[in-house]
Amino acid sequence: MGGLTRITRGALAALAALSLAAPVHAQLPTNAVPLTVSLPSKGDVNRDGLINLKDAHLTLQSLLGVAALSPEQQTEADADGNGAVNIEDVVRILQQSVGIAVPLSAEVKRPTAVLNGNLDGLQVLPPDNEWNRPVDRDPVDPNSDTLVNSIGRYVNLHPDFGANWNGGPFGIPYVVTTGDFSPAQVQFDYADESDPGPYPIPVNAPIEGGPDSDGDRHVIVVDRDRGKLYEMFYSFPNAGNWTAASGAIFDLNSNALRPAGWTSADAAGLPIFPGLVRYEEVEELKEIRHALRFTVKNSRRAYVHPARHFASSKTDPALPPMGMRVRLKANFDISGFPPSAQVILKALKKYGMFLADNGGNWFLSGAPDSRWNDEALSTLKRVKGDHFEVVKMGPLTTR
Repeated sequence: MGGLTRITRGALAALAALSLAAPVHAQLPTNAVPLTVSLPSKGDVNRDGLINLKDAHLTLQSLLGVAALSPEQQTEADADGNGAVNIEDVVRILQQSVGIAVPLSAEVKRPTAVLNGNLDGLQVLPPDNEWNRPVDRDPVDPNSDTLVNSIGRYVNLHPDFGANWNGGPFGIPYVVTTGDFSPAQVQFDYADESDPGPYPIPVNAPIEGGPDSDGDRHVIVVDRDRGKLYEMFYSFPNAGNWTAASGAIFDLNSNALRPAGWTSADAAGLPIFPGLVRYEEVEELKEIRHALRFTVKNSRRAYVHPARHFASSKTDPALPPMGMRVRLKANFDISGFPPSAQVILKALKKYGMFLADNGGNWFLSGAPDSRWNDEALSTLKRVKGDHFEVVKMGPLTTR
């Protein structure tokens, strides 16, 4: 890079002018696998959530002495992490803006975040956790028929995730992180039932429904290095920090529950991530070894273990409590379904799914991914409420 360090001031100015003339639309680099997006920790000099020509131009302006960078911007502009901002950083930012992988020196370790990334063997909660316990041999709850009727015996199962809806993938997104991200402070509306944090959330972590969503706006971060899960509900970024309605931190190596009566980022007080249908499990591992998550329109003012919270004022005993677990009946024939759908249906037979939130009836949750085969997923709609049964429940908590 010695030649680069001898670029003249006039050449710098010309490069700056060229960067202004070029269209500024390159976004974060994407890995070879679709929808697996690596979020570099440096280079976003103007802090707009993107690494593009604007960032390179701003760094050039600082080198020319026509723009001053804040301390935070100086940290971002030092793209190679050597403690100084120079023309090498401009080149690195330009390379990142067009998706060119830039190797880092051995002594520089950057945190990374992979959108809807693989867990690569990371254990999500202990093997004996309720999420990971098979229930295919458990007895049926005596009120199963009544509870299924209240949700809809002839209502179809609805996969609430996929590759394309309204122009793109849909579902509940997450990021898998490694390394040390700057901890963000979060201001919670329900602070008395939220874990205070801090939450190491990447600056451009995905929000369920997108940045303009008026829905649940879940944000989920899986910290691989520490085995921690960070989840927030109704989340909004705010100058490097966040505001949210509620939030929870889970130790993925522990069976500890939320305090009784506490919510989480989910209405039932449960973690969300362990119950998602993920592409890695369905299409690569060919097996789901945990319970899934679903919603109903009307729930009861009650919860059952392992849930810790209810989200209803209705006391009708025919309505399902939060934490209720259903499973696909053993005699349901799955042979006519596509292989990917069979993976999900086998999990529903063996592990079932927990009622975790209010929403659509029989809506099954999963992570978005552009690689999903939506046609195969849509075959799950052939499953109806009548094909499920409620696993025998323990005592209910109603206050």
